[in-house]
Amino acid sequence: MDSTTSDQRPVTAVIIGAGHRSLIYASYAERQPEQLRITGVVEPDAERRRLTGERFGLGPAACFASVGELVSGPRLADCAINGTMDELHLPTSLPLLAAGYDLLLEKPIGISEAEVERLQEAAEQHVRTVMICHVLRYAPFYRAVKETIAAGEIGEIVNIQTAEHVSYHHMAVSFIRGKWSSLASGKSSMLMAKCCHDLDLLTWLAGRTRPVRVSSFGSLMQFRPERAPAGAGTRCLTDCKIEPECMYSARKHYLDKGMWGFYVWENEHLGQPWTEAEKIRSLETDNPYGRCVWRCDNDVVDHQSVIVEFDSGLTASHNLVGATARPARLLHIVGTRGEIQGTLEEGRFVVRTPDMSADRHYAEREVVVDVSDDSHGGGDMRLVEDFVQVLRGQTPSISSTSLAMSIDGHRIGFAADRSRLENIVCEL
Repeated sequence: MDSTTSDQRPVTAVIIGAGHRSLIYASYAERQPEQLRITGVVEPDAERRRLTGERFGLGPAACFASVGELVSGPRLADCAINGTMDELHLPTSLPLLAAGYDLLLEKPIGISEAEVERLQEAAEQHVRTVMICHVLRYAPFYRAVKETIAAGEIGEIVNIQTAEHVSYHHMAVSFIRGKWSSLASGKSSMLMAKCCHDLDLLTWLAGRTRPVRVSSFGSLMQFRPERAPAGAGTRCLTDCKIEPECMYSARKHYLDKGMWGFYVWENEHLGQPWTEAEKIRSLETDNPYGRCVWRCDNDVVDHQSVIVEFDSGLTASHNLVGATARPARLLHIVGTRGEIQGTLEEGRFVVRTPDMSADRHYAEREVVVDVSDDSHGGGDMRLVEDFVQVLRGQTPSISSTSLAMSIDGHRIGFAADRSRLENIVCEL
C-alpha cells in the first residue's frame, strides 16, 4: 500500500489500545464507512480485544495482543490509531512506523522531550505521516479564531492569554483518583496530560514565531490528607461520615449521576454491562474511584501557571486551575489593531477594534460557532476527517496537527514542568 490511498476506497486503520479515546476516533468508521474502515485491533486485555473485534466485525486473525504480533505479519492497514497510555506512545509507535503504518497518535506525543524528538526522527526516516490528536485545533471555535487572526483583523499578536478550568468532578476522576493522579502511574504531569492541548493552541495561534523562554509556578494545594474535612473516611461508600454532603462523593458522581463511566467501570465504553449491585460493591472494595479525594496517592498539581516568551516579542500565559465549579476554556488575544475574547463552552467570541466614533471608543462584533457536547468543542471527528483526507493526498486543513507542527507546545510543557520544579526560567 502507498502512503496515500485511492479516493475510491476507504482508508483502513488498526486500533492500537482499545480505550476510550481510540474508540472515539475509530467511531468515525461507523459514521463514515466510505471514508474509514477498521481492519484490526491491538489490545493486550483479552476481553477488551474480543469486544472491540465484535464491534467492528473483525475475525480472530485481525485481533492481536501486542504491536509485535501485528508487525510480524503482512501490513494490515494504511494507518494506525494509537490511543495507548502516555508512556506507551513511543514504544508502540516506532515499530508501527518501521512497518509502514501512517499514524494518528493521541497526545501527549511522549513523556519527555527526548521521546518526542525520537518519534520525529523515526517519522522522517520511514517517510510516514504522523498526526497528533490536538483536537481543539479542529473545534469550530478555535478554527474561527485562527481564521480571524489570519485575516489580519487584529493585526500582529502582542499577547495571548488562555486558561483551562477543570471541573471538580473531572479533577477527581482523572487527576486525584484516576490514571493521571501520580507521575509514577500516569507518567505525565497534569499540565502535559490535560493542557498540552492548550499549550499547542498557544503556538498554533501565535503563528510562525517560536517560543524561546518559559517559566512556571504551581503546586498540589488542596487534595492532601491534612486538608481532609473532619469526618472524612478512606472510601466514600464505607467509612465516610460526610459523604451525603460532600461535593466529591463517589456515590453522587458515579452512581446517582452516572458520570465518567468509561473510566470508572471497566469496559463500559465497549458495551460491557454493570449491575447497580456490582458497581456499589466495586466502589466499596478495590475500585480506585471509590477513594476519598483527600486520601489518595495523588501527587500531581491541582493548579499551575505558565508564562512564555516568543522570538517575535509576543508573550503568552496559560493558567491551569483544577476543581472549579464549571469547566471552561478561556481565551483573550491582544493584537496591534484589536483583540479577540471568548469562552469555548459558550460557543462564541467577540472581536474588538479601536473606534473613536463609538460611545465606548471601540467597535465590537460577535462570532457565534457550533459547539457540540463532546468535551472538545466538536473537534474529534473533524480531526479524523482531516487525517483521512491527508492520507488520500488532499491538502491539510488550517488546523493540521502534523507532528512537526505539534512539537513546540510540548517543548513549552516540558520546560514549564522543569521550571516549576527547579525554580528557574527555562531557555528553549
